[in-house]
Amino acid sequence: MLLYGCEVPGKLEEGDPRTVWDCGSTDGPKSDLFSSAPVCSSGMRILYSWSKDAPALQLPAGVGFKIGKGTGVNYVVLKVYYADVSKMLSGGSDNSGITITVLPSTTNKITKKAGLYLLSTGGVIRSGTGEHFECACTIDEPVHMHPFAFRPHSHALGKAVSAYKIDKDGNWVLIGKGTPRKPMKFYPVKNTSLVINDGDIVASRCTMYNFRDRDTHIGPTDHDEMCMFYMMYYVDGDQPLDQTGGCSSSGPPTYYWSKDPKLSVPAYIDKEASDPEY
Repeated sequence: MLLYGCEVPGKLEEGDPRTVWDCGSTDGPKSDLFSSAPVCSSGMRILYSWSKDAPALQLPAGVGFKIGKGTGVNYVVLKVYYADVSKMLSGGSDNSGITITVLPSTTNKITKKAGLYLLSTGGVIRSGTGEHFECACTIDEPVHMHPFAFRPHSHALGKAVSAYKIDKDGNWVLIGKGTPRKPMKFYPVKNTSLVINDGDIVASRCTMYNFRDRDTHIGPTDHDEMCMFYMMYYVDGDQPLDQTGGCSSSGPPTYYWSKDPKLSVPAYIDKEASDPEY
């Protein structure tokens, strides 16, 4: 499940705030029960993600996401991926959802504003080979980001997913690392003093091995792969990061850290990033 904030949702019906629609992006059977539309018509940003076996997320004390007037998040939209929709196609129902706590903007319980930064890639992995899916972006806004939770995500081929902060002196500091074989929950950032500043670089790597007899591309279905590192952070001020909500690259075979002129990758980082036990 993915929770999005939208300026305008993909489908909006007057008087019905709980409109349901087919947002596509899978290869499953289509249903004539729902009309099709994108998640958002404008202003889309990811607020939260959940996958099977993951427990509920509890935000740190004083931390909250800002929504409503003046934030660009006029609506929240829940996107649910189903492994099997036969129940719904035959007239059944489902009660999957996310419970959120909403406080008025005047509350004094929230002193730190949260945001979600997503690092992701495109690309392809050839049959019978190992591959690194990598991206790196510079933070170019005058903010101080305090990462407090992260969530690694890939499909069947993933071995390890990791992300780093690289400061202006070229020092690499681990934000988080995990294996998709464990529950895909938000894990706490162990380095509680970590701060990402204006001009720092954030970089991620997904290490994969393709045991299939076919090439596998990045895509939305279980037949495809994904490389994603969700980083949840807070800022002490009132405004989270104003960028589009993330960083992405074309992935292999066109993008690698080693080809990026703004990066110099130490040998121990190259090893650490790909080994979930390192």
